[in-house]
Amino acid sequence: MVLPKEENLVYGIKLSSIGPGRSTGSDTVHDLSNMDLAMKLHYLKVVYFFNSNAAQGLTILRMKETMFDWLNEYYYTSGRLRRLESGRPYIKCNDCGSRFIEAQCDKTIDEFLEMKDSSLQNLLVSQQVIGPELSFSPLVLIQVTRFKCGGMSLGLSWAHILGDAFSASEFINRWGQIVSGIWPNKTPNFPKPGTQTESESESERSRSKNLPLSKDKDPLFVKQVDPVGDHWITSNSYKMDTFWFPISASQLATIRAEISGENQFDQIPIFESLCAIIWKCVVKVRERAPPKIVTICKSDPRKPTSGNLRNTQIISTVEAGFSITKETGPKKLATLLINQAVDERSQIEELVERDHGVSDFIVYGAKLTFVDSEEANFYGLELNGHKPDFVYQSIQGVGDEGVVFVLPEPKDSCKNKNDRGRIVTIIFPENQMVELRSELVKNGLLLDGNLA
Repeated sequence: MVLPKEENLVYGIKLSSIGPGRSTGSDTVHDLSNMDLAMKLHYLKVVYFFNSNAAQGLTILRMKETMFDWLNEYYYTSGRLRRLESGRPYIKCNDCGSRFIEAQCDKTIDEFLEMKDSSLQNLLVSQQVIGPELSFSPLVLIQVTRFKCGGMSLGLSWAHILGDAFSASEFINRWGQIVSGIWPNKTPNFPKPGTQTESESESERSRSKNLPLSKDKDPLFVKQVDPVGDHWITSNSYKMDTFWFPISASQLATIRAEISGENQFDQIPIFESLCAIIWKCVVKVRERAPPKIVTICKSDPRKPTSGNLRNTQIISTVEAGFSITKETGPKKLATLLINQAVDERSQIEELVERDHGVSDFIVYGAKLTFVDSEEANFYGLELNGHKPDFVYQSIQGVGDEGVVFVLPEPKDSCKNKNDRGRIVTIIFPENQMVELRSELVKNGLLLDGNLA
């Protein structure tokens, strides 16, 4: 939690709204899929740090002018949530706009990052959630913070109901293209008025009633929480803490060699290697109740290449059919992650459908969750020809079991992602974090210098 004295680091807050420059039209709606609704209590938080060269000439007026055209393409992100008579949410595309926040910081970007306090990142991106009044809650909030060095950060708060991290990165990267003068090729194709109706939604749900889903067995992959009504946030049993740390390319080479051996044809991928070691560390921390089931989130290679903001990521579970102890080798766990992952998306959709899209669930942190964000092109946002120096990613609304994010490090010189280091962000119960960090050090992931 940010202390009062630290709140003074970021000041001069100004609020305004931005929306599509062109009227969307009356009665236009955006329907939400069952997977969208399953993710509604989660919020993606991304902070981009740009140096002074990238920020040069980007006045607030210039930013807003380009955002009007940008939001023409993604008009539904400027809408507001409504409910059908059944209670199922949808987005009314009424051009109410996204929230735009301006702020100042008297430190340089380097000084800010050197404090190595993940809670400070919350000052650079809005922590607002949806509700308690749906009709007044923006789905997207953008914060621009100017630093003493002339650089700036761009904080994106993204309601996960709009789409996954891959959609969010496509969304913000498109703005960078418009800033660079790459304009839309065509007018957006608005849905015809009246296409979203109660009767059609009921018809879609009735087609799913015969889909098999055992009501006698608790799902392994999501957690149903107490109803939140129109205030879309849920409480944790534990106070959660967040920290991030880099893993260099040389560290990764050592880790992979230790897990996979010298056989170049049997190399375990970087993501699974890191997940296996972190899983082993968590088992040590939670010896009395070691996690035998974990969730894996990855990009779906079959998803549309562009223009489709949805929750299309693959959500899989991996269940160990044996007792996991502190002696269990990471290679055994990595092999499980590669070979035993079960895609649970259809089951999640059926679970939401069964309750007509009204019940409330969490996915991240329902079980220990590993998120592969390497294909989310966060470093694809370019301003004045410059990519961000650093990108920080987190999730608001994580369950008690915790979540781990893996991103590539910001090195443009390495075109091959396997030659790059990684940035790992962990959200975990605060009362277990010290022991987890100790285990990460023992297993070669976290260096002593990164313990601050």
